[in-house]
Amino acid sequence: MPATLAGRLAEYAVGLTFDKLTKEAVHETKRRFIDSFATAVGAMPSDAYAIAKKCAGRVSGNPGASILGGGTSSPEWATFVNGLLIRYLDFNDTYLSKEPAHPSDNLAAVLAVGEAVGAGGKDLITAAVLAYEIQCRFCDAASLRKHGIDHVTYGAISSAVASAKLMKLDVTKTTHTVGIAGVCNTALRQTRSGELSMWKGCAFANAARNGVFAATLAADGMTGPAPIFEGDLGFFNLVARVPFVPAPFGSETGNTDGFMINKTYIKFWPAEYHSQSAIDAALQLRAELKGDVSQVQSIDIHTFEASYNIIGKYPEAWAPKTRETADHSLPYCTATALYDGDVYLETFDEPHFTDPKRVAFTGKVKVNWDKTLDPRYPAGIPNRITLTMTDGRVLAKEVEFPRGHAGNPMTDAEVEAKFRRAVEPKYGKAKADAILARCWEFEKLTSVTDLIRMFD
Repeated sequence: MPATLAGRLAEYAVGLTFDKLTKEAVHETKRRFIDSFATAVGAMPSDAYAIAKKCAGRVSGNPGASILGGGTSSPEWATFVNGLLIRYLDFNDTYLSKEPAHPSDNLAAVLAVGEAVGAGGKDLITAAVLAYEIQCRFCDAASLRKHGIDHVTYGAISSAVASAKLMKLDVTKTTHTVGIAGVCNTALRQTRSGELSMWKGCAFANAARNGVFAATLAADGMTGPAPIFEGDLGFFNLVARVPFVPAPFGSETGNTDGFMINKTYIKFWPAEYHSQSAIDAALQLRAELKGDVSQVQSIDIHTFEASYNIIGKYPEAWAPKTRETADHSLPYCTATALYDGDVYLETFDEPHFTDPKRVAFTGKVKVNWDKTLDPRYPAGIPNRITLTMTDGRVLAKEVEFPRGHAGNPMTDAEVEAKFRRAVEPKYGKAKADAILARCWEFEKLTSVTDLIRMFD
């Protein structure tokens, strides 16, 4: 084992090849590209995308990279814009552990750097699996949230290593990439506190952009500080505040549980992941009521620590003023699922979450931190919803593994259905069919440019 963690990451990245991946990991990567393109298209009407794309249009790159929805820029800016799209609706995939994460956020960097270097499908898949592996193993190793540090801090490192892999950097230059990315990309958790802003959907896009920047510098000989993790003023002491050794990575000696991408979760509804089981339970209760919620007197949500502290305790959650707050509101997501019978993109449009009837209905919600549920997280995300009716009846439903969770995974047909629901209204069925066909044979891809321009 290398003497430093950065050295271990570098050796692992250089040594990982497509033929070392399991067929399950390859297939799951294709599903994640399909899912990420769906969430990106859904976010194209957002103001944040328009702002970022306008800024990116002022920059050119040699080589350049394509932006979803049309246009080109530098690889760094393409990573930022495409990463914003993938993440903005809070509809992309998730991993829950000591630190939660959205590992498909790394794919924007994989696409941009892959295009810039002319990488083929197998190289892109390998880099994607690598990024998932690093980010998720770090999330297993140490929490950042409890110290007020945002999870995207790990993402700068995973995106940087994936970029270095695509650039075919050697162990030395990859180690310097990790040093550069690790020293200057510590993000504050204030991004996800109180009333949320546009930046919530941009934070990882920025981390990934900086990961690409780190690899680009290292490729041309820039050196980075070391040891970045173990140093007296390094990552362990100042950021994680604990030394850690990630479990063996996929195909690394000692690994017995495959690749981490197969342990992550695709979202069934476009809302913060800890709310997914509450939404699921609310929809089941609505079915019991045959859609009539007029007699609901009160709604009690019993939830676990992470859910309570991330999306359940802020007063702003009961009357959101921004889309970003609404999709991070356990009270609103649960109440609107019960009220409307569906949670989709329009659920988080301003006329919807500011509607007086929905605000009043959300006011019936009380969120309770139930410490008896804490031991079941992060293996599951247990939420229990209890309705008290005006006639005295009490209905309850608990869900631990919502649709899309690794314990209750979506089928390929469901992933395609999610893609089509987002993509066909904008691009039509024929274009959606063509994109899906390309993605299901991703290992045969010869041009990232051609793929991205299918979304022009």
